[in-house]
Amino acid sequence: MKSFFAYTWITFLGLAFFVSCSDSGKENQEMVASEKKVEFPTFNSDSAYAFVKEQVDFGPRIPNTPEHTYAGDKIIERLKAYGAEVKVQSFEATTYDNVTLQLRNIMGSFNPSAKKRILLATHWDTRPWASKDPENPSAPFDGANDGASGVGVLLEVARALGGNQKPEVGVDLLFFDGEDWGEENGGNANSWCLGSQHWSKNKGSYTAYYGILLDMVGAKGARFPLEGYSYQMAKKVLEKVWGNASKIGHGQYFVAKKDGYIEDDHYYVNVLAKIPMIDILDYRSDGFGDYHHTTKDNMTVIDRSTLKAVGETVLYVVYAE
Repeated sequence: MKSFFAYTWITFLGLAFFVSCSDSGKENQEMVASEKKVEFPTFNSDSAYAFVKEQVDFGPRIPNTPEHTYAGDKIIERLKAYGAEVKVQSFEATTYDNVTLQLRNIMGSFNPSAKKRILLATHWDTRPWASKDPENPSAPFDGANDGASGVGVLLEVARALGGNQKPEVGVDLLFFDGEDWGEENGGNANSWCLGSQHWSKNKGSYTAYYGILLDMVGAKGARFPLEGYSYQMAKKVLEKVWGNASKIGHGQYFVAKKDGYIEDDHYYVNVLAKIPMIDILDYRSDGFGDYHHTTKDNMTVIDRSTLKAVGETVLYVVYAE
């Protein structure tokens, strides 16, 4: 990997970044390199932040609660408003502690007739208790970064895809449910990611060129290393995304260092659905941060600059295809 990123730096040293206006008066960003010019819509970090807050304002999105239902309905409503073709996969799942959950995986498709498709995913549920909180581990919590941040970025991506500037490829935004009701402290790894496991086993004929998962992508000072399973199962996709992030000035977030194997939703998409998918996941020297699965995971954690770095990178990748 060291040689790849050194090559990327040398090749794109002369990149020029500027902002121009389209005929409609809306701003578009253009990345100009010697071999290719990539134009992609503006990613509005204020809008993404508002989408995160909208989810948080519903309350904890714990399955089998009204707040969870309202939040899912809002995702569907917004996807349709931006012109996506929406499909909902409703199903039941039983948790490791024998609770039956009513869950929904939600997919919004843009350019649905295109054969070449890119899958962008996140999870939208909240863990039912702040299991790492030193003072109140049974308390519900906002899940601003762990859940809502990925939703916020993808809804802003949806807004951009629904504008005048269309990508040449098909793009599917998949919101997984039931990701966070799992057993910690060495418990059953398969007790997590219930939505992605169900979708991967029941996706029908759907396939995609590759996938990108967003998980915990909104915190201040985020660090997205090269996650182990992503490197092992979708290395070329990982190189594409991290290389493009570096091109457009977000290399301080997307660090070229391997760091840990996380059995996140992408693991099941790779293993069960056979679609190469990587994970953009905030993972630092202290793990997932002292706010992870605690009541500290609220809007004070969320940073617009981090949302922008992730959203711009994803849009650039899509429009570069």
